[in-house]
Amino acid sequence: MSKKQPPGFNTANLHADRQGKPEHGVLHKPIHTSVAFEYDDARELAAVFQGKKSGFNYGRQQNPTVNALQDKITQMENGVASVAFATGMAAIGSLIFSLLKAGDHLISSSFLFGNTNSLLNTFTRLGIEVTFVDSTDADQVAAAIQENTRLVFTETIANPVTQVADLAGIGALCASHGLIYVVDNTMTSPWLFRPATVGANFVVNSLTKYIGGHGNALGGVLTDTGTFDWASFDNILDTYKKGDASSWGLTQVRKKGLRDFGATLGPEAAHHLAVGSETLALRMDRACFNAQKLADFFHEHPSIAKVNYPGLLSHPQHQRARTLFRHPGALMSIDLDASIDCFDFLNNLEHVVSSSNLGDTRTLAIPVAHTIFYEMGPERRASMGVSDNLIRLSVGIEDIDDLLADFSQALS
Repeated sequence: MSKKQPPGFNTANLHADRQGKPEHGVLHKPIHTSVAFEYDDARELAAVFQGKKSGFNYGRQQNPTVNALQDKITQMENGVASVAFATGMAAIGSLIFSLLKAGDHLISSSFLFGNTNSLLNTFTRLGIEVTFVDSTDADQVAAAIQENTRLVFTETIANPVTQVADLAGIGALCASHGLIYVVDNTMTSPWLFRPATVGANFVVNSLTKYIGGHGNALGGVLTDTGTFDWASFDNILDTYKKGDASSWGLTQVRKKGLRDFGATLGPEAAHHLAVGSETLALRMDRACFNAQKLADFFHEHPSIAKVNYPGLLSHPQHQRARTLFRHPGALMSIDLDASIDCFDFLNNLEHVVSSSNLGDTRTLAIPVAHTIFYEMGPERRASMGVSDNLIRLSVGIEDIDDLLADFSQALS
């Protein structure tokens, strides 16, 4: 008898809620707004609080609607469990807050989202040492390892200059040194890439972006791939050293990061994000198609000094992106010719929206140096390849002819 084939990405995602037999046979997990849950037997309530029995104790820690979304993401990332948070930044911050302590050292890619860079610098004020390196080269990560190094953090495709990290090389390095390997998969999403394939122990996704996809809800999630030996990790508190050691890390994140820090994802947002996630693959395929067409257009345009997009042969990590990812992503940045005022250019666009978000169904554009990377200062921006005339584009799913015509008229 032949073995039954597991369902594909889209089929599994679309029917995930049904597998949990939601109330009244509904096709989407309902929005549960209650923050408290009743137990007829008080002993059962105590057992849930003590972790001896699964169940819901308080809305800051667990909610049926949020749990259903967590299960969806775990399935997408081929992980073992996930914890959702109010934002992607909350997921990253809670991870570090929960697992590292003063005196520990972490290595991070120097090509980071501006807020993540700011967050890591804040942790240095609390006694956690941070070293920023060029993550496109695993040798530079290796050179930064110290006796007190505990964790390595990188993004798949950097925002906004699109450097592609040496994800496989860093994964092998972390495995050989017993370091926690955290990969932010936001720019690629689980449809384009699964970080578990390169040895990531934790995967971060900002649900606000491509997974939710419609710019109508904030959220973030941390997925445990089940590949780290938590029994050998000194920072696990004795309270959480119970049962199978493979769950200790995420349990501590759930208790110290979610419960104590309280960056809880609300059920209404979780519902929006879960429904939005159902079209992730369809949206990403279309957005990436549009992005490639636009990159080719910009590459030939005389008013564009440089295009940063992994799908171009001229990109330094083009082959790596083609090897690792289903598509090279839907994010790019363009350096306008010095004769063009970046604000005038943005104001001339008709279909493209000036906005700070990314991963929306609409194409969004923002002048990076003057907004999301402004606090970094000119020296740090220069080290990341961010010029004053750099425009970040999050490419949406509009008709490509309309996008090409809009950029053409704005540049003229």
